[in-house]
Amino acid sequence: MLIQQEYQNLLIEQDGPVALITINRPDKMNALNEQTLKELAEVLDDANNDADVRVVIVTGSGKAFVAGADIAELNALPNAVEGMRKARYGQSLTKKIERMRKPVIMAVNGFALGGGCELAMAGDFRIASEKAKFGQPEVNLGLCPGYGGTQRLPRLVGRGMGMYLCLTGEMIDAQEAWRIGLVEKVVPPDQLISEAKRIAALIASKAPLAIELTKQSINEGIGVTLAEGLAVEALNFGLLVDTEDIKEGTSAFLEKRQPAFRGR
Repeated sequence: MLIQQEYQNLLIEQDGPVALITINRPDKMNALNEQTLKELAEVLDDANNDADVRVVIVTGSGKAFVAGADIAELNALPNAVEGMRKARYGQSLTKKIERMRKPVIMAVNGFALGGGCELAMAGDFRIASEKAKFGQPEVNLGLCPGYGGTQRLPRLVGRGMGMYLCLTGEMIDAQEAWRIGLVEKVVPPDQLISEAKRIAALIASKAPLAIELTKQSINEGIGVTLAEGLAVEALNFGLLVDTEDIKEGTSAFLEKRQPAFRGR
């Protein structure tokens, strides 16, 4: 089981192989201060190393997913060196999410602005409530996105749309986010967590090593040439042929029964 310790700014729930992490600073619209970033990094490490956890869902409490970075902390930054350190600190969390062996689903319940949009984009895919709002409004504060927005947003929605959203700071609703490819699904607010859990359970029912190496193949292949990506895919396909799970999966198919994957 995932370690059930007390966190100042997070709520943790585990239902079988699915871990639900709720960012819980509703009075601050779940803004990502350094304490929250630290706690997220710790619990994600725990989930990644916990054999009982196969899928992670991240959401927010109240009206926001994450409304951005903590503005008071930004205002207090003394110089460029500390600004770069803060950006790197936030980027370390978003990179951690991408590099996790377990899939991470972002269940965006409300405002996902600035650092919140950047956090959502680090997930493997995004499900949005119809009430969700997205944006990179850093230019309104005299800043540019610092937790990966200038890099992940154009990769998800294209250079032109990524440039438009980052330069205008314009906020878009869930349907527009779906239209441009920023989110993969939009559902009514009261169905968001149940739908995220349904999809998480579906993924958790698959062979864990196959899920891990599929995620790795996509992430490593997306930024290289097609030939290099195909080489990564072939390598991972070959590695999976040496697992017990492929024997179980193919035998279950031939025997017309449900497979019992063990992650080895």
